[in-house]
Amino acid sequence: MVHAARGDYIHAAGYNHGVPVPALVATFAIALALALALTPAAIRLGLKLGIADKPGGRRRHSRVTSRLGAVPLFGAFIGTALISQTFGVPTLDPQEGIRLAGLLLGSVVIFVAGLLDDRLELRAGPQFIAQALGAAIAIGHLIFIERFHNPLIGQEQVLAGWQVVIASAFWFLGMMNTVNFLDGVDGLAASVSLIAASVTAIHMLREGQYSVALLPIALAGALLGFLVFNFQPARIFLGSGAQYLGFTLACLGIIAGAKVALLLLVMGVPIADVAWQIVDRARRGKSPVQGDRGHLHLRLADAGWSARRIVVLYAAACLAFGAVALIAQPPLLKLATLAVVLAGVVITLALFSARRPESATDQGAASPPPPAG
Repeated sequence: MVHAARGDYIHAAGYNHGVPVPALVATFAIALALALALTPAAIRLGLKLGIADKPGGRRRHSRVTSRLGAVPLFGAFIGTALISQTFGVPTLDPQEGIRLAGLLLGSVVIFVAGLLDDRLELRAGPQFIAQALGAAIAIGHLIFIERFHNPLIGQEQVLAGWQVVIASAFWFLGMMNTVNFLDGVDGLAASVSLIAASVTAIHMLREGQYSVALLPIALAGALLGFLVFNFQPARIFLGSGAQYLGFTLACLGIIAGAKVALLLLVMGVPIADVAWQIVDRARRGKSPVQGDRGHLHLRLADAGWSARRIVVLYAAACLAFGAVALIAQPPLLKLATLAVVLAGVVITLALFSARRPESATDQGAASPPPPAG
């Protein structure tokens, strides 16, 4: 977490406890088991309540599919996070309980608002308000960006109060919408989020932050269990679960010790994609929140790529950049790597745009591609 006194407290604590392997394994196993149990229930519930996507129109799937993916992810992660607090893993941070409360309370807001969106298909305005409220709750519970290392000058910079709020809110909203926009191919958003959670967990374990490492481990277990049903051909879609994942990852990136740069690298490809879409839609006089098939994963699907091939491509890129983020190297080199990722994605999308007519990009909101094979 980015807190002025946190680093001093950790060093002064003289933390020498061994790795709590049983607690780590139990956390992952519980989250996995809960997701495997809750996802089939969410599939049935979505179909029963009509919270499902039907084939036809701009939809590319072949059967009615529940979009209550938020339910098993929320239930498995929150349930496991609470259970893991009983394992007695020592904490390095006296404010950890406050931050956990912020994560849980903010998650409830995002989850409930997401369920309403799944049911009522809310407009962008109410969704934005819910996202802002969730972010405000997290920031109010000390999950905020207060300081960062500036690789351009090689020094740590401390933000003023209003800068903390703006930077933190931008981070939360950016992550929620990045994962949300990524959800257009079976298993893609969940797979990328699984890699992001795993890289964050590895970083926390390496830093000796065992108590907070339980959180990304719980998220990884929940995502793995969910992917059993979400991978192509999907039996359940993420729906509002994509925004929920974005919020949770945004929280974990800060709780991990302000490792925003770590997640920026892991999520470099989808972040670059979203940045390009905002610029490209503005260039074409479109609203940035208006859905279309201009995203890289959707363009690849329209070019004939199977969902599995797209997921493998994104997963490989995220794993590679995650490894780069974990390897000790000068911050300026990591910034250069991120810049190369952004440039590569933007150039690729620009080439796609130059080869396709405008009408092909404006055919509707993101939707899963047809089953492979």
